[in-house]
Amino acid sequence: MYLTDQVIQLAYDPGIKPNEGGLPGLPVLKHVMGSINLYGIIGSVGSLAISAGVWAWGHHSGGHQAEANGKKGVLVSSGAALLLGAANGLVAFFSGLGTQVH
Repeated sequence: MYLTDQVIQLAYDPGIKPNEGGLPGLPVLKHVMGSINLYGIIGSVGSLAISAGVWAWGHHSGGHQAEANGKKGVLVSSGAALLLGAANGLVAFFSGLGTQVH
């Protein structure tokens, strides 16, 4: 096999796969990422409650700007909670798609 053929073959498949346990500290990193995810979900719950309160206050006081901001806050908080809760599934899905690229 010529050198150019080997380089072309290497460009297609370098042979690198994710290796669990390749570096020390992986369980600690997983624990830290899980804790960050939990803090994000807790923050989403808090911001959802505050936004719902602003929405209700704006509605009952006639403050249309506050009502609109409360609605936006509820939608953003709900979307953030959705993405945080689905983070593992989304990463696994796109990682699986990435392994199918040739």
